[in-house]
Amino acid sequence: MTLSIAQQMKSIALAAKAASVPLASLSSSAKDELLGRMADALEVGCSELVERNALDLENARKKGLSEAMIDRLALDEARVSSMAQGLREVAALPDPVGEISNMKRRPNGISVGRMRIPLGVIGIVFESRPNVTADAAGLCLKSGNAVILRGGSEAFHSNMAIAAILGRELETSGLPAAAVQVVATTDREAILELLKLEDEIDLIIPRGGEGLIRFVSEHSRIPVIKHYKGVCHTFVDDSARYEMAEEICLNAKVQRPGVCNSMETLLVHRAIATDYLPRLAASLQGKGVELRGCAETCALVPGVLAATDEDWDAEYLDLILAVRVVDDLSQAMEHIRRHTSLHTEVIVTESYSNAQRFLREVNSSVVMVNASSRFSDGGQFGLGAEIGISTTKLHSFGPMGIEDLTTRKFIVMGDGQIRG
Repeated sequence: MTLSIAQQMKSIALAAKAASVPLASLSSSAKDELLGRMADALEVGCSELVERNALDLENARKKGLSEAMIDRLALDEARVSSMAQGLREVAALPDPVGEISNMKRRPNGISVGRMRIPLGVIGIVFESRPNVTADAAGLCLKSGNAVILRGGSEAFHSNMAIAAILGRELETSGLPAAAVQVVATTDREAILELLKLEDEIDLIIPRGGEGLIRFVSEHSRIPVIKHYKGVCHTFVDDSARYEMAEEICLNAKVQRPGVCNSMETLLVHRAIATDYLPRLAASLQGKGVELRGCAETCALVPGVLAATDEDWDAEYLDLILAVRVVDDLSQAMEHIRRHTSLHTEVIVTESYSNAQRFLREVNSSVVMVNASSRFSDGGQFGLGAEIGISTTKLHSFGPMGIEDLTTRKFIVMGDGQIRG
């Protein structure tokens, strides 16, 4: 008898929940050895992965996907090796599971503390890059969680092949292959059915464009880690060193414009705008950046398009930048509060008091002083591989590593105490 999609998703989730039990108690050394064997197996199976990936590339070309998208999909020996190295790097990270903190002795003699434990079952809905399958599996296994992965249809064959290799290594280790599962259908109904399974799945992490994330958030009964977009601001204060500000802004906008931690809005203090903004704008334009500015920016800089209200909220993911001249730090922070996506905000300043005020009063998930927003990344922050970025304040805020795939339970140590 053929199971309906709802029945298939329920079966997958139940198997993942059962698999999460032995994972939660797996020792650190066992997890690290498993991840090492998985890395080796990916490299040994490289030809198999490239062969399956070729089917995805062929389908992508038939569907008319852009060359940039096809490049994101492609697997070769170097990219498979990079996936394997990612698993080895996760294995080298400290294991958060079982960590005990804040033990305090109460007046009645009991000791109360917190212990880190896995969340249980993580559902990840993502688009495009097949390396996410290996990265997410590694992070979830290291943190003691089972994972259900639903990738985009464009990478279906690649994702299934990666999961098959990882599953074989799980079984060789005496663990259920259901600890890492890829949904074996491209039907979008599968996502909707997964999002109903609040009794089996503990957290959903969507990775992709704003449309996908909003779709998941609107339909899920399960808590969702949300990150709709990255409207990252850089404010150049009147005390900023011009050369530093120019290097930071160029890097933040030009180095890789199509990612969520690139700068989308530049704010410049009015006191330096006349002297400095034309120079900075010319450098950006020289790198092919289209500028859309406020009236004052348009008056100061040739070739700037007039910004619309929509530009201040735009995530361009392209060589386009919104520019506004502001009166001072207070107006810069007010602009950020009105238009932030809670991703990353930067101040370039030589003023200690302004830097400290910016750090205290700007409440995005990452706030920086004198550094490019491109550093807003789990790997750059020392988290190892990154499972995603959260712009919601519960339960994680900012780039997420393995510790963010755990929670803490209370533990109590007593010596026969009873409550009177």
